[in-house]
Amino acid sequence: MDLRDQLKNLFPDHEEQDFEMPKENFKQKEPLVCKFEKKGRNGKPVTLIEGWEGDDEGLKEISKKIKTTLGIGGSEKDGVIIIQGDNRDKIMNILKDMGYKTKRVGG
Repeated sequence: MDLRDQLKNLFPDHEEQDFEMPKENFKQKEPLVCKFEKKGRNGKPVTLIEGWEGDDEGLKEISKKIKTTLGIGGSEKDGVIIIQGDNRDKIMNILKDMGYKTKRVGG
């Protein structure tokens, strides 16, 4: 006799219901860091967004939102979003609208 049968014996009037765990919304604890960098990229300027604490799917969603909004290229690698050009102010505004705290690093 398993646990379900024992519970049915104890509570004969009870009807079983399906239960789904509610999804938890991810909350970023530390601010995302927006950096400008040219070193090691043949002099081409890029904006780096570091400090992501969530999963890779969330990182890809943020990257796609930034790239489509600004209409520029970029990629995600090892928890860092790389966006072409110096667009720190625009990217910080987009992230702020999405509900993330940001921090500007560098000149």
